[in-house]
Amino acid sequence: MAGLVWGFPLAESTVSPLTQSRGGSDPDLGLLYDINGLAKDAPSWLDRTMEFVGEYGIMLALVLLVLWCWWSVRRRGTAEDSVGAVAGLVWAPLAAGIALLINIPIRGFVERPRPFLDHQGIEVLVSGKTDYSFVSDHATMAMAVGAGLFVAHRRFGLAGIGLALAEGFCRVYMGVHYPTDVVGGFALGTAVVLLLAPLALALLTPLVSAVAASGRAGRLVRSRRASPFAADRHETLGIPEPRTEGSGTGENDLAA
Repeated sequence: MAGLVWGFPLAESTVSPLTQSRGGSDPDLGLLYDINGLAKDAPSWLDRTMEFVGEYGIMLALVLLVLWCWWSVRRRGTAEDSVGAVAGLVWAPLAAGIALLINIPIRGFVERPRPFLDHQGIEVLVSGKTDYSFVSDHATMAMAVGAGLFVAHRRFGLAGIGLALAEGFCRVYMGVHYPTDVVGGFALGTAVVLLLAPLALALLTPLVSAVAASGRAGRLVRSRRASPFAADRHETLGIPEPRTEGSGTGENDLAA
């Protein structure tokens, strides 16, 4: 049977059956075999660890990272910083949910089978995956949370994006996704977060501000012990920090 390279047919003798089964000239399939091949050479305890990390562990770590970021900006940030950061943190899981909903029709339209269904020699660490492969739900959700964290707080966001990249590697290592499934998930999660962020934050910021101004519920946004002149100021995207010129000291003070 003739092979294909980027959609163009090759002569029947050009690509052998063994080369076809191992990826041939398809970089997506070749990278799948390279990464998934690590699972074959790894000890069983490492495969079990990667299975747990790729299926549950990284997603749990992202949840803990969001909570850690919330705790940090709530206790250390000024009122303006806390409101903006908490609004971004609320947007992160909402964006992940929206991205997963958008992925439902994408999967149904593309109808790409899991790689182990179409190709031999794939080491599958998680059984029972019968739905379509493109795009990866795990990669979509992980990157959406990571990008949402970046909107709220750059340092925590970089850690979240790093975890999302690790999630994508795990999905290919486990043999349940092609690399392009993961890349598509990264693109979808990031696009939803960034494209809808202006509208989402415009709606969420007044809501979070109202919560901050309320009684006990205001502690969800800003701790009573947090000084409005906190030295440790956290960066947020798209939220200006009001400042006035310092009076004779050469330093800038926060606007009252």
